[in-house]
Amino acid sequence: MKDDDECSSDESTNKGPPAKVLLYLLIIPRFKRLFANADDAKDLTWHVDGRNYDGMLRHPADSSQWKKINCLYPNFGKETRNLRFGLATDGMNPYGSLSTQHSSWPILLVIYNLPPWLCMKQKYRMLFMMISGPRQLGMTSMFIIVP
Repeated sequence: MKDDDECSSDESTNKGPPAKVLLYLLIIPRFKRLFANADDAKDLTWHVDGRNYDGMLRHPADSSQWKKINCLYPNFGKETRNLRFGLATDGMNPYGSLSTQHSSWPILLVIYNLPPWLCMKQKYRMLFMMISGPRQLGMTSMFIIVP
């Protein structure tokens, strides 16, 4: 009975609209659909099977950071189907008026396993989260989710 009182008192203390709303979109079903398609599944292993190893930096798989992750996490690097992502975000004012403080922050995932000519295609960019609120995000509001 005491727990119910505590929960109800917490609900009554929340006044006004939320400062920010985080919308999370499921990405696992999209990954399953990508691997279910034979052509997409082949493209997702391009970084191992189709890449040109000429010492030139043409793809994130050629970078020293990619090699460092393979060294730090050898089990992750051995499996060619493990996905590597780039995370991109940028705030915008959805109403186009500079007088309003409302902002939206889309957070996109880009799959780096794909060949360079497919990485940035609309089909492979994924809207992962959307942060929306009455005020713009500040430096203290930014966060990174690390598993």
